Amino acid sequence: MLLSAGNSLAKTSARVCLSNLKRRLSRHLSVSIPVRNSTSTLSRSTELGAVEETQDVTTMDRLLTVAPHPSVTDWQARNPTLLIIRNVDFDCMSSEMPMRSRTLWSEALLRESLPPGPLAQHETPPPSAEERELTPRNMHDSYCELVLPFASSPQLLEQYTNASGGIRTGMLMEHLDSLAGSVAYKHMLGPGVNLSPRVQGFYVVTASVDRLDMLASLYPVRNMRLSGQVIHTGRSSMEVAVRMEALDEDGTEETVLLGRFCMVCRDARTHRSTPVHPLSISTPEDHMLFTIGEVHKNRRQSRASRSLNLVPPTSEEAEALHSLYLKYGRNRVNVAVTPDGERVWMGDTRVEKTLMMYPQERNVHQKIFGGYLMRLAYELGFANSVLFTRGHVSFLSLDGIAFARPVPIGSILRLTSYIVHSTSSEQFPALVHVWVQANVVDPQTGAEQTTNDFRFTWCREHGAPLTRMVVPRTYTEAMQWLEGKRALEMGSEIRLLRKNRHA
Repeated sequence: MLLSAGNSLAKTSARVCLSNLKRRLSRHLSVSIPVRNSTSTLSRSTELGAVEETQDVTTMDRLLTVAPHPSVTDWQARNPTLLIIRNVDFDCMSSEMPMRSRTLWSEALLRESLPPGPLAQHETPPPSAEERELTPRNMHDSYCELVLPFASSPQLLEQYTNASGGIRTGMLMEHLDSLAGSVAYKHMLGPGVNLSPRVQGFYVVTASVDRLDMLASLYPVRNMRLSGQVIHTGRSSMEVAVRMEALDEDGTEETVLLGRFCMVCRDARTHRSTPVHPLSISTPEDHMLFTIGEVHKNRRQSRASRSLNLVPPTSEEAEALHSLYLKYGRNRVNVAVTPDGERVWMGDTRVEKTLMMYPQERNVHQKIFGGYLMRLAYELGFANSVLFTRGHVSFLSLDGIAFARPVPIGSILRLTSYIVHSTSSEQFPALVHVWVQANVVDPQTGAEQTTNDFRFTWCREHGAPLTRMVVPRTYTEAMQWLEGKRALEMGSEIRLLRKNRHA
């Protein structure tokens, strides 16, 4: 059965057969798949969203495990891909396409300086969007994976080790972004096609990243497998499910992280959105994954419509803000230590980093690689969290990333981070939500243009409860405080549901 995202009849058919598929898959997976939105007793949208998110992640993890995909392990064992990391060569098993440019920067500059000339006799212009044939692709054809043998390669582990002896999570996120791009290109180019996307007349960019929750600890250090595949297509968008698994010596596999990247295809000449190949749905697992992707797409649209940039806070949120003001905000001295703890103005939590964007971090489109920006934002947010909590923190979740525009090579990038919400819970003595904004700065005028928006949550797992309270001073900061409150509440609900599920 061919199922195109643009075909409403096919999507309706997928929804109609969803209940039957759940019963069939529950027997196949030996687990019951809960019915969506069955918890009518939940009154808050945060709780309902947490139930849906937890349900989707659990279901996707099991579906991705049983879904068919090409057997790349044997092929990789015979043909290991040479992965270059910080100028050190390692034999890492990989089936992903390279997302960094292999063209010398001097050659790229020379090509840009030359005036456009007529095509050579052996060259043909890339097909336009109207000329490109949209052939349905199998979901498993886009599967890519990267195996990082940390446990068996001390030299490789050395390149990823952090100060406490663990693995630098920001570098793994950099790989996840590269993997998502590789998956998207593999879907668009088709199996076995190695031509440049520019030759094909299109390119793919990351539009956003949904939340990525840590499902298990990175400790102890084990071999890691990063994998992904397209699970949903729209007219010009693709949803890529990515998963990070820890591989034990006894063959046990544990999912450490699972999330979704929204990728958008653009025309290489007009830079406008261009249609993507639809998906060919052939198994019950494909149906379920596609339906989950459709729900994610609708949920993103619904979440955007409830953004505090568009609508006012709820009455409960307004009451929470007023209570915070009465407790901490009326006395506007710079330092305020009360019996309830220390007040810290949100503006005083600002930590920033300004740096030049060099061509060594470019992607195949001669722009700064998005995964590199993710790592920079993660590491800045981590440093800010440590400064605020005054101790070591652990990563809990990436609560969302928005990619507004590409970052040009040679530009000046300013990354600014704020602690926008802080609290404590029974599970964690300290919880902080960090907002990181990336802006390109015009050196002549000083004007800034936002390119990326990142949101992370860190925690302190031991010690006394956090006594420092972030307090907004302006209305803009108050809206950021509420966004952080929403993210922390969502994360707390998700972790509670997972704890109860495994109890």
